[in-house]
Amino acid sequence: MEETLEKFEIEESDRDLYGFWVYLMSDLLTFAVLFAAFAVLHNNIADGPSSSKFINLNFVFIETIILLTSSFTAGLATLAMNKEKKKSMFAWFGVTFLLGVTFLVMELNEFRNLILDGAGPSRSASFSSFFALVGAHGFHIFIGLLWMSVACIIVNRQGLTIKNKSNLERLSLFWHFLGIVWIFIFTVVYLIGVL
Repeated sequence: MEETLEKFEIEESDRDLYGFWVYLMSDLLTFAVLFAAFAVLHNNIADGPSSSKFINLNFVFIETIILLTSSFTAGLATLAMNKEKKKSMFAWFGVTFLLGVTFLVMELNEFRNLILDGAGPSRSASFSSFFALVGAHGFHIFIGLLWMSVACIIVNRQGLTIKNKSNLERLSLFWHFLGIVWIFIFTVVYLIGVL
């Protein structure tokens, strides 16, 4: 009976993982639309300055290093989970969480500075598309941090069950996905935006 239940949980976990991949692909389409809007609108500055005047590439590079490091630590947390090392897993997810919060605070600070400098989303179509794309990514980071907190609380209470492991694997995939999206944002929005 227990073996049948475990087999059912594994099959359910596989279905959940497939469904999650479908979700990630739909999210990828959302970001593709936001990138397309940015590509079309980034030169529409009305009578104002372009975003290149406001981009601090050093600041954004530090943000990028922080987010990519958090993706690495999320991978270490997943490895620790697969080896049933719960304390190590919690430690790595804790580091990932702190790096994610740091990234989000830096992004919000960048938004605040842009708005204070008169480069808010209502300034031009260029800034509207910038805030939509980068803001959507920041919102996903916030959701990932919330998910990470809840998942770790559940694992602390219930242990590393098959369902909880599957949930943490999906969380790790989501976090890596956000790192990949950020690489494209860094390249398209910031690096090309400076040129």
